Amino acid sequence: MRIKVPEALTESHLRFEQDAGPGWNAALPALAERYLDEWELRLDGEPRHGIVALVLPVLRADGTPAALKLQPVTSETVDEALALHTWAGDGSVLLLDSDPETGTMLLERLDPERPLSVVPDVMKSLEVLAALLRRLSAHPAPAGIRHLGDVTRGMLERVDEAAARVYGDRDRYWLRWCAGAVAELVSEPGDRLLHWDLHYDNVLAGEREPWLAIDPKPLAGDPGFELFPALWNRWDEVIASGDVPRAVLRRFDFLVDALGLDPRRAAGWTLGRVLQNFLWDVAEGERVLAEILVRVAEAVRARW
Repeated sequence: MRIKVPEALTESHLRFEQDAGPGWNAALPALAERYLDEWELRLDGEPRHGIVALVLPVLRADGTPAALKLQPVTSETVDEALALHTWAGDGSVLLLDSDPETGTMLLERLDPERPLSVVPDVMKSLEVLAALLRRLSAHPAPAGIRHLGDVTRGMLERVDEAAARVYGDRDRYWLRWCAGAVAELVSEPGDRLLHWDLHYDNVLAGEREPWLAIDPKPLAGDPGFELFPALWNRWDEVIASGDVPRAVLRRFDFLVDALGLDPRRAAGWTLGRVLQNFLWDVAEGERVLAEILVRVAEAVRARW
């Protein structure tokens, strides 16, 4: 076998994708070889990986550079090819081929050494993110993709249990405050095709366009649910500003204006993203809410 699974990817699967587990990792080299043969691909560099996927730089039969992405089919990855097919390269990496049964995709080659996070000025990065979010969310979600309404109703059902597990009154307050905002919006969750995880490292430089989005977690819903990753990533720059609420709201207001969103709805959905992260942390055993999430909630509440 020419393909060796990086140890860090195996460890990541054991931590984050336990359903895939050792069996999926053991079968991964053979799976990669299968698609190298079926799609007439040649390896063209060292493998890369994220938390879930193995990505192999390859050349197609005609010499065109591409990327072979292999990942277990999970609730988060099952609709990725469908979303990329729907966008058809409009702000996203271009899907060249796919096999829904295994979740394997052949993608346009982008530059993994040039993520948007390398741009020094965060506001310049936000301009790029806003332009991509506007293009991506202009597309209606195709039938069958997970819906924000279902996701948020499930979140609200878990709030009481989470509130009982955290230690302090402050943390219970913020859990319930964010849940209250979501409860007001859940009946109108929207129908746009959302990326759900568009942060600065999920945008790579390309040749077809300067910047393109990768690695969506597709969701049908309101574009206001898309803003949160841009607010809490590159957090060291928020802290360095000396005024956390002002720095968070500067990003938030910029995105709201650029996307033409209603500020209050966008704030409510952003509080929903904070709630989602609260609930994930509590489910993993945390008893104190992460300070960064509380700080985002405190800032965005001014627009709610």
